[in-house]
Amino acid sequence: MVKHSKRFLWGIGMVAAAILLASMAVATAADGANAGEAAFNNNCRTCHSAKQGDNRLGPSLHGIVGAKAGSQSGYPSYSGALKGSGITWDAATLDRFIANPDDVVPNNNMKPFKGVPDAAIRKRIVDYLSSVGSAG
Repeated sequence: MVKHSKRFLWGIGMVAAAILLASMAVATAADGANAGEAAFNNNCRTCHSAKQGDNRLGPSLHGIVGAKAGSQSGYPSYSGALKGSGITWDAATLDRFIANPDDVVPNNNMKPFKGVPDAAIRKRIVDYLSSVGSAG
């Protein structure tokens, strides 16, 4: 009888561990999505929104991945430098721009924003922007 009880308890412990691991995986995925939005909010939301058509001091960044720089209709204040840059935003270009806008497009209107030096935070921002629509 004692042997059966130990096996039963071991089996219940294994099921509980499996349930705990599965719930942690779901929480980690949710934290990843939230981390991107939080990184965007902490670094970009002062001037930008990720909601379609919600232009602020800067244009909405909804659908920016795959879009031509300076081309969003409804936003009139792009710099000539950005409009004339010929850039189509992809993950690598966004990462470089977020790191240091002046290195990618000199004379842009992103002042006083100096960039985000942390590559992990930039990746979260780019991943988040990629998840909120695409231009093409």
